[in-house]
Amino acid sequence: MIQSGTDLQAAKNLLEQGEVVGIPTETVYGLAGNALNPDAVLRIFKVKNRPAFDPLIVHTDSLAKVSQFVEAIPAPAKKLAETFWPGPLTLLLPKQAIIPDLVTSGLDTVAVRIPNHPLTLDLLRSLDFPLAAPSANPFGYISPTTAQHVADQLGDQIPYVLDGGACQIGLESTIIGFDEDHDPIVYRLGGMALESIEAVVGPLTVRSHSTSNPKAPGMLSSHYAPRKPLVLMPSHYAAVDPEMSEVGALAFQRPIENIPPDRQLILSPAGDLTEAAKNLFAYLRQLDQLDIDIIYAEKLPDEGLGRAINDRLRRAAVR
Repeated sequence: MIQSGTDLQAAKNLLEQGEVVGIPTETVYGLAGNALNPDAVLRIFKVKNRPAFDPLIVHTDSLAKVSQFVEAIPAPAKKLAETFWPGPLTLLLPKQAIIPDLVTSGLDTVAVRIPNHPLTLDLLRSLDFPLAAPSANPFGYISPTTAQHVADQLGDQIPYVLDGGACQIGLESTIIGFDEDHDPIVYRLGGMALESIEAVVGPLTVRSHSTSNPKAPGMLSSHYAPRKPLVLMPSHYAAVDPEMSEVGALAFQRPIENIPPDRQLILSPAGDLTEAAKNLFAYLRQLDQLDIDIIYAEKLPDEGLGRAINDRLRRAAVR
């Protein structure tokens, strides 16, 4: 049976032995292993049943440590790091040879970030190596936002989950790369709004989908999906066909008519996109466990974190 708790020394010992453990971040829970140990990285892929062409994010606790395993940090990247780290922002940077090709799926760039969670930052400070850590869920399924979600999904496949409570953001990090001129490119919408990033580095190009061989984690067109089929509806969708049976719903601010209250969840009655983001994966998980045949999800306003929430819902709806 998987164990969970706040024992940093236990997590540290396991990681140093080449094991993988669940760790909390402000975005979602990660499945972490020594990023410099190919056997540990391979274990991550096996536990998640993740395809080897989908690269991983490397986590550490300081910009100085990042410099130890990347070739260079372009000026815009450094500006973003100094402004938003620790936080829900991942940067794609040219990697040094010390990072195994398995981590980057053979690409010459590595995705790196400093997570904003006190427990995991303490863990990272205690280690002599960075951690590769995709979300701690079976590949393609809903990302976990509590330690219990990790335990429910991965069972006895991992020895320990570091329990840091519920994730404060609830969406994976935003991923930014750079072209030859060091202009920023968004490869994944996430927990940091584009408006905040543009205020630091100017206009952004968004390139957040890929059907195969993605340049960054989380770019595959089908991802973050519940087991039940999910249908994405327009914003402010008022009602569904009253003859439809066994239907559940994920609404933004107001209930959807003709669906029983016990079969729908409201992301944010106050219309707060931050609250909606925090609740998204947990609510999808709850709906997926109901005795229903299909989930209807309402599209959110396409602004701020609403863009990233809509991105997750679109991918969850792909079959």
